[in-house]
Amino acid sequence: MENRKYNQEVVLKAKNGMAILVLNILLTLAAIGAFVYGIIMFVNYGSGSILAWILTIGGSLYGFIIGPILFAGIKVLNPNEALVLTLFGRYSGTLKGEGFFWVNPFSTAVNPAAGEINLATASPVKTAVSETAESLKALGIGVNRKISLKAMTLSNDRQKINDQIGNPIIIGTVVVWKVVDTARAVFDVDNYKEFLSIQCDSALRNIVRLYPYDSYGSDNEKSLSGSSMEVAEKLKTEIQSKVGAAGLEILEARITHLSYAEEIAASMLQRQQASAVVDAKQTIVDGAVGIVEMALEKLNTNNVVDLDEERKAAMVSNLLVVLCGNKDIQPVVNSGSIY
Repeated sequence: MENRKYNQEVVLKAKNGMAILVLNILLTLAAIGAFVYGIIMFVNYGSGSILAWILTIGGSLYGFIIGPILFAGIKVLNPNEALVLTLFGRYSGTLKGEGFFWVNPFSTAVNPAAGEINLATASPVKTAVSETAESLKALGIGVNRKISLKAMTLSNDRQKINDQIGNPIIIGTVVVWKVVDTARAVFDVDNYKEFLSIQCDSALRNIVRLYPYDSYGSDNEKSLSGSSMEVAEKLKTEIQSKVGAAGLEILEARITHLSYAEEIAASMLQRQQASAVVDAKQTIVDGAVGIVEMALEKLNTNNVVDLDEERKAAMVSNLLVVLCGNKDIQPVVNSGSIY
């Protein structure tokens, strides 16, 4: 057999499973018929017939031993599925592509992550099924060892992590990934799904520590809440650098939940509200000053009224009070002289 390196994926060229199945069924039926005919010859002609011995031994050997063994080599794959096969402990190749195949019946499919269910989110029925599957898995019974090549989603539990300035935050992420090298996924790590989950947690902590939760009005500072796209891209790159050696590809990583931890949430909410009030007041004052400037300029340009500096100051003060006040102003109308 060709010596294959375990960490280099080799795609097997399997035989047509349907042709082998039909041929094996016909040969098995013929072998059983030969076995029955040999028994009849023993009854009719006694044990001295060589042909009877040949038919009996050959028919029983193929019909009851070789034929059933050959059936074990039949493999059926759906789209985006693969089987990593080993022969007597040595990697023999990966079977890919949908169809009906026949491989060496002594080949064994390997998938350390087969038959697993997330017990943290599973229902009681699924949990019981999983516990039963684990018992059967130890015996190698009833476990689907096919590897999915589809894009899959990993949603880890929300974590409490300190941001760049030490504030504890609660953050949750979702990662879209797929297997691109089945040999590395199976042989380079113990369980590629658990490995991915652990590396996602580690990468998330590394990225969150680089940013504060909020920029607090600073336009140039990056933050978790204000630069979510950049943070997601860096998170994707960080995870990919950790899981690439396991034959996994990260398609997308994004933040699904972001909030302050419960112990500081109230204080940070007050800080955000105060910052919002200050920003609003600044905008109002800037607008009010612009309106006053425009009013004085229009009065002076159109020669509507000639105001000395004292009257201008009084007018500016009154306008700013009206424009910047939080409540509706009740003006006092002077019908006489403005002096």
